[in-house]
Amino acid sequence: MNYLVGDVQGCCGALRRLLAQLDFSASRDRLYLLGDLVNRGPQSLATLQLLRGFGGSALCLLGNHDLHLLAVAYGGRRLHRNDTFNDVLNAPDRDACIDWLRQQCLAVHEQGWLMVHAGVVPQWDVATTLALAGEVQAVLRSAAAGEFLHTMYGDEPSRWEANLQGPRRLRCIINVLTRIRFVGADGRLDMKTKEGAHAAPAGMVPWFDAPGRRTLGTPIAFGHWSTLGLLNRPDLLGLDTGCVWGGALTAVRIDAGRRDITQVKCDTAQRPGQPAEDR
Repeated sequence: MNYLVGDVQGCCGALRRLLAQLDFSASRDRLYLLGDLVNRGPQSLATLQLLRGFGGSALCLLGNHDLHLLAVAYGGRRLHRNDTFNDVLNAPDRDACIDWLRQQCLAVHEQGWLMVHAGVVPQWDVATTLALAGEVQAVLRSAAAGEFLHTMYGDEPSRWEANLQGPRRLRCIINVLTRIRFVGADGRLDMKTKEGAHAAPAGMVPWFDAPGRRTLGTPIAFGHWSTLGLLNRPDLLGLDTGCVWGGALTAVRIDAGRRDITQVKCDTAQRPGQPAEDR
């Protein structure tokens, strides 16, 4: 059986209870985790260790929090006051965890679903999305990872152009795949607004409602947007249901057209009143 799982964010207790409820077996089933495995929750290290132990039975996407951990580990970013992955940075198996994390994907297309952490711009089709994700994955898996992670952060360029090069190109790809929420008709990203779909800035829409989106008709699963909540449309699954903020951790079985939804409440909600700006 194949399951999509939303943002864990270090809530390993909730993940274990979810897997128990699913009767998950690594010898029989497969998990697709949609990114943000770590941070804000209390057990980032235990989460990575659990997922590493599943081997090929767990395919994990990189989310913005996972990339932030990599940047901190490589000295390209300082810890933020709300970061909770010191357990990874101080672990005896730190290097193995960091190396495993940087081998993970930014986009996959399996089981009939395009899976990303945040979304896509309207100009990208499935093949383009996978190819561009592959460019970033190749750098993260190479000896150039540390150098790139020092240049990864920034809101510019805010619009995808095929002729972008170097760090600006890779940064734009990452911002689309791990940070997008609202987008303009020309593909320009809004990097500030983090509220729900009702809060679209003027001239912008949620990325999945963009007119002319080239992935329209392709089932897409994503996480990242906790203020959106569960989105369940025929060709869309938004699965960040805010576990770490006092919500639920969500899994969806996707075999043979099925869409069985399973949720568990988080047992260690971190700062449930935390403002949307930190989500």
